[in-house]
Amino acid sequence: MRTALGGFAVALGLVGGLGLLGHQIQTSVDNFIGRDRVVTVKGLAERLVEADDVIWPITFRELGNDLAGVNATLDKRAECIMAFLEAGGIARDAMTLSTPRVEDAEANVYNGSKRAWRYALTQTVTVHTTEVAKVRSLMAQQKKLLEEGVTLANDYGQQVEYAFTQLNNIKPAMIETATLNAREAALKFAKDSGSSLGKIRRANQGQFSITDRDSTTAHIKKVRVVTTVEYFLKD
Repeated sequence: MRTALGGFAVALGLVGGLGLLGHQIQTSVDNFIGRDRVVTVKGLAERLVEADDVIWPITFRELGNDLAGVNATLDKRAECIMAFLEAGGIARDAMTLSTPRVEDAEANVYNGSKRAWRYALTQTVTVHTTEVAKVRSLMAQQKKLLEEGVTLANDYGQQVEYAFTQLNNIKPAMIETATLNAREAALKFAKDSGSSLGKIRRANQGQFSITDRDSTTAHIKKVRVVTTVEYFLKD
């Protein structure tokens, strides 16, 4: 009798254990399926900002046959440029004067043409400042330098550079905007699919980019960030 009862108890325990195991397996499957029911959306945030830092190289040139004389004239032109900048509100410590670059026509064995001058001296005054508005105003007044006898030279390797350095100040607000835009897209998807939106499964802030608004207004920058967010979907 005891043996029969013991066997019955074992069988009952086995059935109970299998039932519990089955329940756990089903719950795990349901959870697995629920975890896989996600929607991935992207949210965009863009903002136009004014550059707050500028590098402005002003390149000028003097020609002549007497090296000492040309160099002396170059010094006067450099002083003229720096005085022009200072009068426009740019501090002297924001200016850097490069070493003159000397070209000797007679030393150039590949120059087959006869020139009216032997020496060409080129120098650059570089302005680096946060006074962007003042620099832009002075750039529009460069004709005054020509009137003073300064020969400005085009150097395509030295162009005006604008930068925006306050990204950390606007990052939080832009991330919030991008995340809200992503959530709106997710809500629309959930509604269209007959589901409701659950919690965030995973989020990626994305990389911020700063570019010129266009080729003619490099002092205006476009800041852009795209966030990627995964949400759980619920029935």
